[in-house]
Amino acid sequence: MRLHIVTPLSVVVDQDIDSLRAEDATGAFGILPGHTPFVTALVVSTVSWRAAGTEYFCALRGGMMTVRSGARVDIATREAVMGQDLDTLDRDVLSRFQSDADAERQEHVETMRLQFNAIRHMVSRLKPGSKSGENW
Repeated sequence: MRLHIVTPLSVVVDQDIDSLRAEDATGAFGILPGHTPFVTALVVSTVSWRAAGTEYFCALRGGMMTVRSGARVDIATREAVMGQDLDTLDRDVLSRFQSDADAERQEHVETMRLQFNAIRHMVSRLKPGSKSGENW
């Protein structure tokens, strides 16, 4: 199988592999040669793979994974960090990725709240018979 891990700025991994382990919202899973094609959304996690008897690790800030005909695995992610020490990746990198994701969710909630308040304000001004609605 061929593994490709890409970010918007670089190709992080492009190598032949023997097997892969990843994680989506339903949990961890493995990919072996001949796996059925599928697409899944990955969570903030560490993906691991074996190639020529060596195990490799890469922390991902979520992303999309596509398996094509068991011969190619593509992972597109916002950010990826390679590492040889799984504990360091889990402790340092994944915790940073998770806190970044939490901050982005909070910003999104605040943005949506502001947009809904603006829409509610505009709708209240457009009610029939309201003085400001007559000027529109």
